[in-house]
Amino acid sequence: MSIAVRFKVIDGEKLPRRGAYVVAPNHYSEIDPVMIGMVSWHLGRMPRFLAKGSLFKVPVVGWLLRKSGQVPVERAGSTRGAAPLQAAQKFVDDGGIIIIYPEGSLTRDPDLWPMRGKTGAARMALEHDIPVIPVAHWGTQEVMARYGKKISFFPRKTVTVKFGDPVDLSAFRGRNLDSATLAEATAVIMDAITALLEDLRGEKAPATRWNPADHDQKETGRFEG
Repeated sequence: MSIAVRFKVIDGEKLPRRGAYVVAPNHYSEIDPVMIGMVSWHLGRMPRFLAKGSLFKVPVVGWLLRKSGQVPVERAGSTRGAAPLQAAQKFVDDGGIIIIYPEGSLTRDPDLWPMRGKTGAARMALEHDIPVIPVAHWGTQEVMARYGKKISFFPRKTVTVKFGDPVDLSAFRGRNLDSATLAEATAVIMDAITALLEDLRGEKAPATRWNPADHDQKETGRFEG
């Protein structure tokens, strides 16, 4: 990937070099995990991901994910269960970092803004009392488009990555982690990610975050449009 991509990292010092925490990025390309993984590694941390199982079937991407010990998440069917979260907990208990995409799938937003979030990142952070570090990246779509099947190696692309301060979840710590609390905490995380992406793109995100349910879209699977 170093042949295909040059990284411009902004505020990389905000990624802690020690301790356990959740990294929460935006998600709009199948190759996002490779990009965020490379940047984290160059900054001195070896990440582990909770990544959707279908990514492990993507040529090159899937091989890299398996070889680097990432955790597949099957979101439907008989293989869906608690094993991925248990694996993530082990990484956290060992003082490692876990990367969780709060959107849970590639964004359905037509302009690639972050869509509504799911609660996995918030739950992991609040249950284990660890920070959430938001991160946004832009330019990856030039390497592999959303739902694309090919990687564009030439000409070399620039991917810009910006890290944020830990998300302030103090208002939720100590509360019962019911669906309402987790939804509120997730919205705060998504706001932090979106603000970073606005800085990178020099644009304002839509006032209302895209929700697939409002547009008769499935929560999982490919979406063309």
